[in-house]
This record gives sequence, structure tokens and C-alpha cells, in this order.
Amino acid sequence: MGHPPLSLLAGNGPQLRLPSAAEDLIERICREKSLLPPDPVARKALAGLGEAAALDILRKVSSRRIKNLSALIMYMASRPNAAQASTHASACFPHSPSSGPNSVAAEEPHACTPRFEGSLPSGQMASPQLVALGRLEFRKAFLILSYIGRNKLEEMISVDFIEKIQLWPMKQFELEVWKEVGSKCISELDRRQNMDWDSGKAHVYHCHVDLERNFTFKGPYLQLQRTHLQRILGDDNVLLVKFTDEMSGEKRSSCSFQISNSVYHKVAEEGIFVGLRWYQFFVFKDGGKEKKKSPTSSPVKCYFVRMESNWGVDQEKAYILSDKFIHEARTVFMHIHTVSSLSKYMARFSLILSKTIKLDIDLSSIHVEVIDDIPCVDDNGNILCGENGDPMIHTDGTGFISEDLAMKCPQHIYRGKCSIPTDIQKCLGGAEALERLLGTAQCRSLTSEVPLLIQFRMFNNGRAVKGTLLLNKLLPPETIQVRRSMIKVKSDPNISYIQSCNSIEIVATSNQPKRTCLSRHLIVLLHYGGVPKEFFLELLMNSLDDAQNARYSKQAALRVALKYGDMDDFLVSRMILCGMPLDEPYLQFRLSILMREERKSLKTGKLPVMDCYYLMGTVDPTGLLKPNEVCVILENGQVSGDVLVYKHPGLHFGDVHVLTATYNKDLEKFVGYSKYAIFFPTKGPRSLADEMANSDFDGDMYWVSRNSQLLQYFRSSMPWTPTPSNMRGIQQKKPIEFSSKELERELFQQFLINRFKPSNTVSVASDCWLSYMDRLLTLGDECAEEKECLKEKILQLVNIYYDALDAPKSGVKVEVPIELKAEKYPHYMERSNSYTSMSILGLIFDKVSSVQTEDPPSNGISKLPCFTEEPSQSCLLLWSQRYSNYLKEMKQVMEMKHETKDSKNEMADEIIQKYKLLLYGAAEFEESPRKLEDIWDEALAIYNNAYDYAERCQAVGRCSFAWKVAGRALCMLHASRQGEKCTIPCSITALKEILR
Repeated sequence: MGHPPLSLLAGNGPQLRLPSAAEDLIERICREKSLLPPDPVARKALAGLGEAAALDILRKVSSRRIKNLSALIMYMASRPNAAQASTHASACFPHSPSSGPNSVAAEEPHACTPRFEGSLPSGQMASPQLVALGRLEFRKAFLILSYIGRNKLEEMISVDFIEKIQLWPMKQFELEVWKEVGSKCISELDRRQNMDWDSGKAHVYHCHVDLERNFTFKGPYLQLQRTHLQRILGDDNVLLVKFTDEMSGEKRSSCSFQISNSVYHKVAEEGIFVGLRWYQFFVFKDGGKEKKKSPTSSPVKCYFVRMESNWGVDQEKAYILSDKFIHEARTVFMHIHTVSSLSKYMARFSLILSKTIKLDIDLSSIHVEVIDDIPCVDDNGNILCGENGDPMIHTDGTGFISEDLAMKCPQHIYRGKCSIPTDIQKCLGGAEALERLLGTAQCRSLTSEVPLLIQFRMFNNGRAVKGTLLLNKLLPPETIQVRRSMIKVKSDPNISYIQSCNSIEIVATSNQPKRTCLSRHLIVLLHYGGVPKEFFLELLMNSLDDAQNARYSKQAALRVALKYGDMDDFLVSRMILCGMPLDEPYLQFRLSILMREERKSLKTGKLPVMDCYYLMGTVDPTGLLKPNEVCVILENGQVSGDVLVYKHPGLHFGDVHVLTATYNKDLEKFVGYSKYAIFFPTKGPRSLADEMANSDFDGDMYWVSRNSQLLQYFRSSMPWTPTPSNMRGIQQKKPIEFSSKELERELFQQFLINRFKPSNTVSVASDCWLSYMDRLLTLGDECAEEKECLKEKILQLVNIYYDALDAPKSGVKVEVPIELKAEKYPHYMERSNSYTSMSILGLIFDKVSSVQTEDPPSNGISKLPCFTEEPSQSCLLLWSQRYSNYLKEMKQVMEMKHETKDSKNEMADEIIQKYKLLLYGAAEFEESPRKLEDIWDEALAIYNNAYDYAERCQAVGRCSFAWKVAGRALCMLHASRQGEKCTIPCSITALKEILR
């Protein structure tokens, strides 16, 4: 007959007994966790819930770390729908000084993870259609929701239809959904063909939210790299949420900002439902440098993550965030509540959003040792402190890794991906061919050499570690040593009951430097230091000649193509490397575009210069370097002699240092023959990196010059020294001093400010600095008083600029005062209130502007002889129709009036991707499951259709469809018909020139 209801067993005395199942569970919890049994009040609370609810609470309790069992039971029992409530994390790590075991019930309900049984936020029950969606894989369910848009699911689709197509392949599924609902709700242009079968690619799911709280789902979008967040939770459990700015304009009023604030805070508090999946605000990341790339769209990315689901398909598998509150969920990645200030909370937590490659090692088998930093000391050996009272250090951000672990790290990594595309690397032909091509020394650097420096993120038992790891051959195997300065988030031993997702993530490695260019900032500082105008103008003329020769010289063409490879996915590079003649019409067309891009780059001061390199920085492990010495390792090993060293974005007169590169034999014991880095000394009263724009060694790249002319002319200035006012922060509350509700609101408010009211102090200070420096460089000795006044303003702007760079973490609000703002700007900045500048930057700008942009000579649109073979008639007809559809779709995109250039480009890329999927059956040629002969037959059909149309229009740009869709297949076909055996044959002469 079972047990009687718990309510009948309730009483006030200490002898109150619960059903045997509950008593057994309590006994086990108390025994395993060494706790006192619950008191009579807590037992009575359990009794009042009923047996099932009481057992549910006790099961959840059993998996947690608990300080006070009675207090936790009372808190959970007092909540509405207590049977569905999760254990409250504040019983384990309180969010206010006054909270503790007896105050957990005071926590706000909405800060916890609600459970729901088939209901929506409004309290309505889920429709049969929503429940049916939950039996589909998420990608299919999301596709239906995105096609329906703002229409009601129940009015657009039936349960029978969902059940009929739920097991169909994705391609057939998408077409059927489009016929049923998509064509009625959205335009063909917005159609998302979801035919990618490559699980190696990341899928990013978007949700757009407007001020009327309408939710529009878009995607998934393919992304080559994954983040730690995506790897742990899975792509479909991460939602990139974009909040629209319908009140945008020149100036958003404070009133409009408050309106959007209140609306979007409501969204954050209630979360977002995707069907019966509930997503909650989790993390955001400021785009940083991306701000300058796209002023019309926000670079701030906001992510919601799935916390609960009532879909059937989700009940079948475990989910790492189930039954967790949002602050508990974050501790899965790191114990972020331990940071010292609220301003550092998201700055540190967003480390999980870095695009990285996971290092394939088991952290539990690795010995991670924390070692002390090396302090800065005076001549008497006394440790020196900064204005904030903390000791200054030489080793900020750099530790060590043993050789066996470093060997497991991929090479040529930059921003979480290979800096050289895989197929282009393959064209080098392996170690033996490389030795013949480049010689042993350079071959070793491109093949099996162990990375010297690794920029990484490590998440380990609640800690978050950020910085670089230097190869140390003297360490025992499976060892990593991190400095205390590298630990950005500490572990909290009180919450060890939540299992951490440990991982080492690689951001970049110390790679062979590319051809190095100057910048406007660097040109100004070098010119101020004595480098004459003639030096820069000679560089400019050589670069202009080189760009002009790109249409006639394979060496010059390959240099330009590789430099701007990201513009076309290295298409031009592939065309050149596969032996295609330079007079090929589309190749000439693309080269002319890249040449224009090169001229634009030259106008902004990006002048290529010999014997200059960008190298990742670290510190000397031997301790032998003197305060003004560095060790520089390049292609052929260590170099000797004076060098100039600078760290972008330095603005101070003394940010360019003259240092002595010294041969350090003992260094080879640590790094062997690994290459490409600059080592700074660990001696002296101040870190050299700190003297250069407040830099450190967590992956910063340093400009290093051995150019004899620059060294001959340049004279250094006194280095930058921070003023006391710049070092003082503001007193901030710690995250643990907020309640859960207050913390979530404050964090989301930070996002809204970054999204809708971003600070422009960095850009304003930089622009004003450049304006004053421009004036300073053109004044003669007779204007000594004005020059001193300008220098004073420049130094103030430098301090403001460096403070603004650090503001997101320091919490200091920094603005440029009105008296420091420039009234006019030099004409090369292309501002409305400008004057004609006669400085070196003005001369560079004017010289490039005066060069006429020549269009390639029109020799007609001819086909390559090896591609004139007729493809099959069926392929020609198939791709003739598809090409016609493509032209209509692209025309629609180009005629959109309310879309930005960036969004149009994104839509155009999606259209191209759709047709690549149709050709390859995969995202790219190399991943295609189709027969090679079938791909080549269709590639020829695409080529002939596009070139015939281009010839009729006399518009070579129309050939782009063939190369953007079938480019890799055409390159392979061209190579095979030239009798080449390697995958992508290459010009040895061109490669020697480009890699020299």
C-alpha cells in the first residue's frame, strides 16, 4: 500500500519520522558529507511537501556541497513549486556579506533557474506543435522557427507534418519546410539552406530582439573556429543574441536609452524561449578593434545559454548545466565570483569566448605548478611598488611548458586558426621538398619545429589562466609552470562540488613574421626621433612600383595576393600557385582590386620595410640579460647588434626604445633551436614592456627593427612614466557583495552600456594626439613656445589614452576634456573640419592619391584552353538554371536600401556558400564526399556558364561566380591538366621570394 502522506506524519517533536525512502536518503547524505541531521523544523517542511517532492529535493541536495543541511532544506521548501527548484548556490557561496546558512531564503527567486513542465513564460501550456518540435534534432527545429519568423507556429504547421518529415535527411527536410511554411513567411533571400554535414565546423545560432520584444531566429551560420563555451555546452545550447537599436542616430537621448534599458532588462530577467528550451543571459564580449571595422553595427557580442528544456529530445541525454543556477553555471567554466571587482567580471569571464584550438592533452595528468613572478628591484635590491601599492614585476604574463607538451601544440596558429590555409601549406610538398626549396634552416621552421612561445587560455579547477608559455627543455615531462600574474581568476575551495571543465586552449604560436609594415603612429614617432622624410618617401615609391607590377610579375602578384588573402579566401594565391597565367581575365581583374587595396593601405602609412619583424614577447629565463639588452631569435637563430623595439598602440615619444640584441648561449638550453620571439631582461627597476604603452607578455607582439637606416637616424626619448592620477582606480564592490538578482542586473547593464553607449575616448584621444603631433612635426625652431604647449597637450592625451585602454578592467571612467580636443584635423584623416597638412603623413597621402588607378587592359574575356572542353549537357542545363537564380538573388541583395554594406556582404557570402554546398555536398572542395570526376564536370559547367555570360555583358566581374563557387576544384583541374603530380603546384621562384 506504500507510505501514508507525509502531511499525516508531520509533527513538532524531534521524533518526527519521514517515509523510509526519505530517511534512508537523509542518512546517506549526512554520512557522506559529515553533516548534522536536519532539525525538526526542516523535517516538518519536507513533510508538508509530500513524499515525491521531498525526495526530489533530497536527491538534488545529495549532489551538492552543503554547509548547513537544515537551512538549505528550509530555503528550497519555502520556494514556490519547491519540487522543481534547484539547490541554491548561495548556501555554498553567499552573494552578500550578511548572507549565510540562515539567510538563503532572502535570495530573489528570479536569479535562480526555474523549472517548467510544458509551460511558456505567460503561463500558457505548450501547444502540440511545440511539443512535436522537441522530437526533432535541434538544427531542424531551429530551422522551422526561423522560417516561421514572427508568425504563430500553430497557425503555420501541423503536428502530422512535423512527424512526417522528422527523420528525413537535412537537405530534403529543408526543402519540404520551405515549401510548407518558409515561402509564405520570408523572402527567398532570407532562406537559410541548412545542408552542411561537417560536424567539424561550428554552428552559430542567432536571435534578434527588438524593442517590442519580438524574437527572430536566424541561422545557423557556419564558423570555422570554436570557442571553449561552444565546446563544453554544444553549439545548439549557445545563442548569440543581437539587440536592435531602433532609436539609433547621431545622438541617442538619455530618455531613449532608458526605454530600451527597461525593455531589454525584462528580456534578460525572463530569458528567451526557443520552443520549449529556456536560454538565460550568460556572457558578453566587447569587440575591441572590431569597432573600427564596422561603425554601423555593434561589435559587442552577447550570449545566452540553455539552462532548461522540456523537449523530449533533450530529456534523453545529460546536460552539464541542468539543475544549476546561473552563477553556478558560470562556475563550470571558472570561479568568476572571486574576482576583485565587478568591472573585471565579464572582462575575465569572456575568456571563454576566445577563438581557440584545444590542446589535446588530459589536464588531470599534467603537473601545473604556480611559480612566483620576478619583481623589479632598485640598486639596493629593494622591491619596487607601483602607485597602487602592488610590487612591479618583470614576468607579467609568461610561464613555461615542457617540451613533450609543446610538441603536441599545432604550429602556425593565429587567433585560433592556422595562419596559412591547409591546402596552401600542402603545396610546399613536405619536409624533403622544402629542404630542396628553402634550405634546411627555413624548412625546419615550417615543418616539425616545436613552437617557442604559445599564447593560451587554461581553465583548471575553477582557475582561469591567461598568458604565454615558453618552451623549457629543462622541465620534467608533462609540466606547466604559470606565474601568479597569469592567474586571472582564482579557485574557490568552497564550491569544489561543481565539476570544472578543464582545458588548455591555444590562441596563437610564435610564427615566422610576415612582411612587416609601418603605421601612422610609428611613422610619426620615428620621424620625431630623427628619421628623415626621404626615408619614408623612398619606401613609398618602392611599394607603389611593386603594386603596379603585380599584374606582370608572379612574385609581386603572389606577395599582394598573400597579404590580402583574407579578402577572397586566398583565391588569387591559389590561382597563381596552381600555375595559372597572369593574363587570365578574372585573375587580372582580382589583381587590380588587390592593387587598389594596397594603394589604400599605403595612404594610411602602411609602408613595407625591410629588416623589421613582429615578434611575440617573453622574458629571459636565464636571468643573464642586462637592463637594456634583449635576445631576438629569427630565422637563422639569435641576432646581435642594436635594434629598435616598439609596442603598438604606443603614442608616447619614448615608446620606441633603442636596445641591444645580445647572443645568449645559455638560452639554447631552454628553447633549443625553436624560433621567432624577443626576450626581455628580468633586471632593472622597471619592466621594459611596461615602459612601452603599459604592455606585458600575455601574447603582445613587439615591432623589432634591424633596419640600418632607421638605427642610424633615430634618437630615443625618455620612456613613458605613468602619473599617480592615472594609476588610481575607484573603489568598487566585489561580485560577492551583490545579491544574485543585483549581480545579474549589473552585469546585463554593463552589456547594454557597451552595446548602446560605447565609450569613444580611445579613438578621440588618438585622433587628437595625431592632430597635435602633425602640427608639432611641421613647426620650426622659431615656434618654441607653441611646440612646448603642444607637447604638454600630447603628454596629457597619452595618459588619457592609456587609461582608456585599461578602463574596461579598472572601472575608471575616462574622457577627453574639451580643452584637449583638436579644432581641426590634417586632411589625410579625411574629416570635415580639416586643414592641408605638409607633414610626412600628408605627403604620403597626397603622393598615393596622385597615382592614377589603371584598369587592366581589355583583351576580351577568353577561356583557358584546358577549360574549353564541353561538360555534359545535363550539367550545363542544371547550372544554367542555378546561375540564373544566383543572379536574381544577388540583385536583390545589392538593391536593398536599408542594409549596411557589411550586412549585404554577409548575405552575399551566404548565397555563395549555398551554391558551394550544392556543388561539393560539403562546405569546401577538400571535404566533399562526391566523386572527383563529377565535381570537375559540374565545375566546368559553372565555368562555361559564367564566362559565356560575362562575355555577353563584357563584364569580367561576372566571372566571379565560377571562381567563388568552384575555384578550388578549377585550380585542381588546371593543375592535373598541366601534368602536375602535387595537389597544388607552386612556383619555386615565387615562393623563395615571398618566404625570404
